[in-house]
Amino acid sequence: MAAYDAICFDLDSTLCEPTQDPDVVLERAFEDVDRDPFCTPADLRAAVPEVPTVQTAEQFYTELFKAVAERTDADSALAPDLAQRYLEVQDPTAVRFRPGAEDALEYARARGRVGLITNGGRKTQIQKLRALGIADAFDVRVYTDPNAGVYPKPDAAPFERALGALETSPERAIHVGDSLRADVAGANAMGLDSAWIDPGRDDVAREHEPTYELDTLERLESIV
Repeated sequence: MAAYDAICFDLDSTLCEPTQDPDVVLERAFEDVDRDPFCTPADLRAAVPEVPTVQTAEQFYTELFKAVAERTDADSALAPDLAQRYLEVQDPTAVRFRPGAEDALEYARARGRVGLITNGGRKTQIQKLRALGIADAFDVRVYTDPNAGVYPKPDAAPFERALGALETSPERAIHVGDSLRADVAGANAMGLDSAWIDPGRDDVAREHEPTYELDTLERLESIV
């Protein structure tokens, strides 16, 4: 079991998960633009690496739907309307802790400084934190903000900002997240240890190797 000065967490699919059914959310978005669905939530996840860095959530989902439409020969002109409706249907406050997450966060807080490094924007993510009652649970919170030079993980900027605020070095910190591409690759490149929470999906490609692999945050105590 390693000792760290700082423990950083991802938010979505790591500490929390939506209570809305993703299939229903996507279906409603297509219904609102009066089109039959040309993708599934899994298709959207698979296309995320193709999305360029953008400034807003609406731009992100526009590019995401464009990427999926091009894969399926669907009409990419629908992407802006789909993105708008998809965001309108989503409720950022409809979240719950993932198994073991609340206890893991308390465990981490008792052992050192704690950071949040999320690929979401502040406006949306703070609603989730407040709904969970953990808005004040972190010593530093780093949100995606391209206007301030903070690009999404695996970019180094969010990790650098968190480590600076936590006043620690990469070798004295660990980052916990569910994405091999964003969380694990980003942490590894910065010299942080990484703990990957296996999301249990069949569409996960093993492109990066974490320092630790956990099937649930209930096992955080075994590595920290």
